[in-house]
Amino acid sequence: MDMKSRRFAVPRTNVRFFRIILPACIFFYSYSYGQSATNTSRPYAVGQINISGNKKTKRYIIERELSFRPGDSISLQDLVAAFKTAHDRLINTHLFNEVVIYLKNFRGYEADIAIDVKERWYIFPLPYFRPVDRNLSAWAARHYNLNRVNYGAKFTHFNFTGRNDQLTAWLITGYARQFELYYNQPYADRSLKHGFGGGFTYAQMKEVDALTLNNQQGFINSDTISYAGKYLKETFSAPLRYFYRPGLKVKHFVGFGMTSVKIDSAIAVRNPHYFNNGKLKVVYPELTYRFNYTDVDYVAYPLDGIIFETGLTRRGITKDMNFWQLSTRLTRSWPLARKLWFGIENTNVLKLPLHQPFYNQSLLGYGDFFLRGLDRYVVDGTAGVVLRNTLFRELFNFNIPFVRNTAHDHIPIRIYATAFSDYGYAYNEDFKSNSLVNRMLYTAGFGVDIVTFYDLNFRFDYSFNQLGQNGLFLHIRNDF
Repeated sequence: MDMKSRRFAVPRTNVRFFRIILPACIFFYSYSYGQSATNTSRPYAVGQINISGNKKTKRYIIERELSFRPGDSISLQDLVAAFKTAHDRLINTHLFNEVVIYLKNFRGYEADIAIDVKERWYIFPLPYFRPVDRNLSAWAARHYNLNRVNYGAKFTHFNFTGRNDQLTAWLITGYARQFELYYNQPYADRSLKHGFGGGFTYAQMKEVDALTLNNQQGFINSDTISYAGKYLKETFSAPLRYFYRPGLKVKHFVGFGMTSVKIDSAIAVRNPHYFNNGKLKVVYPELTYRFNYTDVDYVAYPLDGIIFETGLTRRGITKDMNFWQLSTRLTRSWPLARKLWFGIENTNVLKLPLHQPFYNQSLLGYGDFFLRGLDRYVVDGTAGVVLRNTLFRELFNFNIPFVRNTAHDHIPIRIYATAFSDYGYAYNEDFKSNSLVNRMLYTAGFGVDIVTFYDLNFRFDYSFNQLGQNGLFLHIRNDF
């Protein structure tokens, strides 16, 4: 399949409709009125827009993603291109399993449009079971110890009032304790440009990575230290959020919150530089601004388009917590040939001042800021860069029957072969004993990616690194 038909949320029959049936309808319509084929490019007026399948989602949330409105004058060629763009944007709202947009009928030179959607499940009251380690490789290094697992309940409603708003409530216990309650409403006003959010998180941890040793997290556990309390770290944070989306591709985010972090003296004994000035407790405000530009076919697995993000964070206002962070991230992908794509991802982070306590030193190996092939390691620092290059080749594209006569009547499966090379660098002025800091890092490898619904990606990578090591690694990504 080429890029126009790659969307795994759209069955092949619907793609063939766009490629074959729609042009034929336009041709025969023009012929019946005795016009030449070139007149199909003359402007048409957008007539009625009929939307079906949105049992929960408000109609205006769907219309928010469209670049055309009733009464607009547009050529059929441009309108069909607008259909594909609208389809991608609606899929990227994470509200729908499937979106089909087509010309329903003509009334003279007025074209009626139909949009059929299949909604996802929005409510996930799920049991929670998750290792405390940062990834599966780190957990495997500890022999998949079940004592290093958090469990509990996680409730998330991804479309609480039908306005693409999210309500999250977590109650986690086990290795650590965590209570979390958040609500985000990105479209709170009539113009659907402004939104808000807020909540709180409270967590207690029995084990903390107090220092990085041999390029790996150096954990200490309260159960193994006679003078330590039951929990080594206690955190409370309460942020407020403001969202602004003036158009279709650009988003702005402003966040302000207060955070309190208290550590046991056992952490300070292990690492006197965990906080500045030997503190055992810090309370600080945090102000964050982020800018996002998104124009891709599918945000969870982009193969065509661009995503650019930049952010500025100010944490603390005193010498106990004095932290600035500037970050940028660029994802760019291109189709090279049929079923073949190439993508790059560049992430840059700068923390100022360059001298920071260990608490602010996390860099490579955390979250999505990592090099494939160095999954076993972390690299601390106050400035870093990662460049990831990937070649994608689609191998299989099929559907598995699921629950008949529902919005989940099939499970789409797309399988890609990948080949990649990654480069990175982490600068550190304070913790230089680890061998991977202040040096160029590079890895390479190949793998298989499995992409399915609910933005669920399974990535199997066989990687090689500059240390002469190799291995098979699994990465799982999802948004629920």
